[in-house]
Order: sequence, then C-alpha cells, then structure tokens
Amino acid sequence: MTLFHFFNCAILTFGPHAVYYSATPLSEYDTLGTSVKAAVVYLATALVKLVCLATFLQVSETEVFDPYQEALKAMIGFIDVAGLYYALAQLTHRNISQNHKFQAVGLGWAFADSVLHRLAPLWVGARGLEFTWDYVLQGLEANANLVFTISLAALGSLMWLRKNKPKSLIPIIYTCAIIIATMPSITSYLKRVMGWHFPKIVGFEIATSLVMAFISCQLFIFCQRPSL
Repeated sequence: MTLFHFFNCAILTFGPHAVYYSATPLSEYDTLGTSVKAAVVYLATALVKLVCLATFLQVSETEVFDPYQEALKAMIGFIDVAGLYYALAQLTHRNISQNHKFQAVGLGWAFADSVLHRLAPLWVGARGLEFTWDYVLQGLEANANLVFTISLAALGSLMWLRKNKPKSLIPIIYTCAIIIATMPSITSYLKRVMGWHFPKIVGFEIATSLVMAFISCQLFIFCQRPSL
C-alpha cells in the first residue's frame, strides 16, 4: 500500500510534465534539449537563491508574518525571473519558434523545480505507513506550479522577445508577471495572516494558475496578430 501510494503521488506530481511534452507539438519539434538547458539554468538559479536566502533572511522560529522578511524574500524570488530571461533570450536554441521555445523552457523549469523540492519529501513521506493527503496536495500544487511557470515564460517571451507588441498591453503583461513571480509571498500571507490551511492554499493556487494561464494565452495570441 505504501509503494502504491508513493507511485500514485509521483505520477500526479511528475506525470503532467511528460503528458504536456508528448501531447503538444514540443515532442514533434524535438525541444527536449531546450527543456534540459532550462532545467540546468533553474538549478543554477536555485543555488543563487539559496545563497541569498541564507545570507539575508533571518531564521524565524514562529509562523508570524514579517512584512520586511517577506518583501526581501519576494525580491530574491525575482532571481527566477532573471534566470528565465537568460534561458529564453540568452541560451542558444535550435531553430524553433517563439511559441515552442517558451513552452519548452517553462516545462524544463517546472520539472526541475518539482524534482528539487518535491522528490525527496515524496520518497520519504509517501512511503509511510499512514495514508495522508499532504502528498496528493503537493502533487496538485506541482501541477499549479507547472501552469504558473509556463504562463510566466509566455509573459517573459512577450516582454523580452516580442518587439512589436501593442503598448496598451505592456502594463497588463508586467502586472501578470509580477503577480506570478510574487505568488510564494502571497501564499505565505494567506497562510500566516489569514490562517488558510494547505488544502485551501492549493485550491487558491490552482484557480489562480488557471486564470493566469488564460490571460497569458490571450495576451500571447493578441500580440501575435499583425499590427494594422
């Protein structure tokens, strides 16, 4: 039963990444190398973030929400945005379209994040003797993170690679990108100040990720229209 629970949670956590790759044109255009490069950039970015968090943040023994610490954590979180910029704009990619590039980068980035933050807890905890919903919720949270990451990569593609986008959409693009980039601080506020429990936070993340994905998709489609 323990291994069965572990495999179910592992499929829920990592399966959607494989499904997304195989069910979209990414597999047809052989963008796996781009996803691997993005995953390597993510690991380097995560190392830089870890050093910055250990250097500048104080370890708190309480669950009290500290606005200064959370603001600092949010600023450090923008290192992810810098890493995405490097993966999208600076890495050399094979001849693939902008549409496939941001999806491949976002997919590799999200998969590396899930492996780094969820594989070890899943291996240790999901094989326990007692059934718990925590690891099912972590799998759902990984799915929301996948949607968030691809949406942020799409917005980054519009910000950094799309030169002839309508000026009226620029504030919307940047606002959505900031919301996604600061989502960890938002969920921290909901948990520590509003008293939300993990299932409610995961539900909020899933709902918000779907909204951000819809908005990002509409922005990307609109910016691809030929200007009159």
